[in-house]
Amino acid sequence: MAKSANKEAASGTTRLVAHLVRAFRKREGLTQEELGEMLGYSAAAISALETCAQPPSDEMLIRLEAVIGDGLGVFEAARELVRLDRYPPQFQDFAELEKTALAVSSYQPLVIDGIFQTLEYATALISGSFPPHSDLRVVELVGGRIARQSLFDRDPVALIELVVEEAVLTRRVGTEEVMRAQLLCLLSYARRRNVTVQVLPPNRGDRTDHVGLYGPLKLVETPAHERLVYLEVQDEGLLISDPAKVSMYSQRYAKIRAQALSPDESLGLIQELAGERQ
Repeated sequence: MAKSANKEAASGTTRLVAHLVRAFRKREGLTQEELGEMLGYSAAAISALETCAQPPSDEMLIRLEAVIGDGLGVFEAARELVRLDRYPPQFQDFAELEKTALAVSSYQPLVIDGIFQTLEYATALISGSFPPHSDLRVVELVGGRIARQSLFDRDPVALIELVVEEAVLTRRVGTEEVMRAQLLCLLSYARRRNVTVQVLPPNRGDRTDHVGLYGPLKLVETPAHERLVYLEVQDEGLLISDPAKVSMYSQRYAKIRAQALSPDESLGLIQELAGERQ
């Protein structure tokens, strides 16, 4: 059932789409039930859309464009804006860069990197956010995170690197079954030709130059061969383009990667933790 909280938290894009659907529907002299039949949805679904109780799905926007869009392309244009709404505000700029990136390198000391997460792991992680998200927002955020995995199969292919702390692989998020499935998923990605996964063991703290203690970071190379850095902590995101700072963070990442296990050693450790290696 639609919740009033969903209506109050609706984004500007959702409100605009709701207004356009209502205006276009009335212009065509259609009831909510009639429009729903034309789109393959119930009248309740159309009502939820027009009152902002439920944001439009990508499929619904495609059908709206075909049925009442009148060739204007407004619902097609809304698809990208609605997609961005599924991400936290601080992440939206980076999400756009990541989608077209030539290369993405990530160091994660706390959780599995978002593009490697299973649906269940992402759901458990996002459901545990504080302050808590509404059920609808959890679904939106999880959907946005899973959608980012299209990067793995994109043409042209993207080169993807992940250095992850070993503690992340043993830190329980969700049930034991969720964690094992997540490790198996990580193994599957690690075996791809365009993906490199390395594990950073805990004993690297024995050395005084363990630069991973500064926290997580992401490096991205754009189609224009521009190199950028994205940092996120406590729900605050920072996108860095200054060449000197990007160089410093790139050197820091290179040091972290050099201290990690090799890709083959990392694969073996993940297999062992997942119970796939005797």
